[in-house]
Amino acid sequence: MSNEIIAKADSVITATYKRPPVVIAKGKGCTLWDTEGRAYTDFVAGIAVCNLGHAHPRVSKALSDQAETLFHVSNLYYTIPQTELASWLAENSFADRVFFCNSGAEANEAAIKIARKYFRDKGEEDRYKIITMEKSFHGRTMATLSATGQDKIRKGFDPVLQGFDFVPFNDIDALSEKIKSSACCAVLLEPIQGEGGVRCPDPEYLKKVRQICDETGTLLIFDEIQTGIGRTGTLFAYEHFGIEPDIMTLAKALANGLPIGAMLTKERIAEAFGPGAHASTFGGTPVVTAASLETLKTLSEENITDHCRDMGAYFKDRLLWLKDRHDIIEDVRGIGLLLGMKLKIKGGRFVTTCMEKGFLINCIQENILRFIPPLIIEKEEIDSLVACLDEVLGDE
Repeated sequence: MSNEIIAKADSVITATYKRPPVVIAKGKGCTLWDTEGRAYTDFVAGIAVCNLGHAHPRVSKALSDQAETLFHVSNLYYTIPQTELASWLAENSFADRVFFCNSGAEANEAAIKIARKYFRDKGEEDRYKIITMEKSFHGRTMATLSATGQDKIRKGFDPVLQGFDFVPFNDIDALSEKIKSSACCAVLLEPIQGEGGVRCPDPEYLKKVRQICDETGTLLIFDEIQTGIGRTGTLFAYEHFGIEPDIMTLAKALANGLPIGAMLTKERIAEAFGPGAHASTFGGTPVVTAASLETLKTLSEENITDHCRDMGAYFKDRLLWLKDRHDIIEDVRGIGLLLGMKLKIKGGRFVTTCMEKGFLINCIQENILRFIPPLIIEKEEIDSLVACLDEVLGDE
């Protein structure tokens, strides 16, 4: 059956993904099964999406109940789940207003647009540039790949859109110089770079970024698409650093696997998005927002972020134990259950070997093994993966 599905997929789907010859058929908690009945412990979670694990009963029930009531009416009308979700997000974050869309890229598009329009509405038309970070990742649309500081993402799509400047992540002097030398409207960054290599900032870096933005009247946008919704052990990663952004983007884990994105901001900035300024046909549909609201309630009521913080500390200690045993490991980094292990060689082969042994992991930037499991992962599952890594790394 697997070979038939793979052959059919390869004949009709664009070849933008390089996939292993495995067809995933079912998931429950932190385990996935393929069509041949093989089980895999999942340390990818749909790329930091299924934070509650697969087929979570509370989310599944909320989805089913809403699907029997109302699917879609567009944003021409008010709906209950969308209103309740926006209210929950505002009450549990720095923000006053929420714009809903369908993906992280769309959320970042909304952030880019509102930042520019905010200054245009103030009569400062020359303030349109946005400073982003080298090795950042903000999406695959033309605007968001233009904002992404990785040549491999931008390659082949020239000319990219103008209005984005790049500075090294975690270099406050470079950022300060760039802001002072250009008429920028915003700084856009990930509090922890995910696709860029699980790169964490120095303890005071983000506070200094906030200070520079305040001094220059520049908006601060946090892309929390990968770091948000409990992934780092707090609901949002900005909570670790004692500051708040002006705008924040969310997606990925927001509905535990259903497509949704959100741009959150403060009232004074949200005023730039009046009627007709921006829109989304499917943004915040009743089915998706019902599932998202239940996801967030579950995270809160079942103390999932506390569990993530505990398991993340345990997992990181186990990875450091591996580092002490294997010279091939250069660094272990990350917060919560967003963890990376940098190798001195390319890491793709270890992804394949781990899959053969029943574990799903992934590799970014060619030599960094990234571990982003569901936040409900337990010590026993972590220990099993560590034992597997100890074996496969020892073969080198």
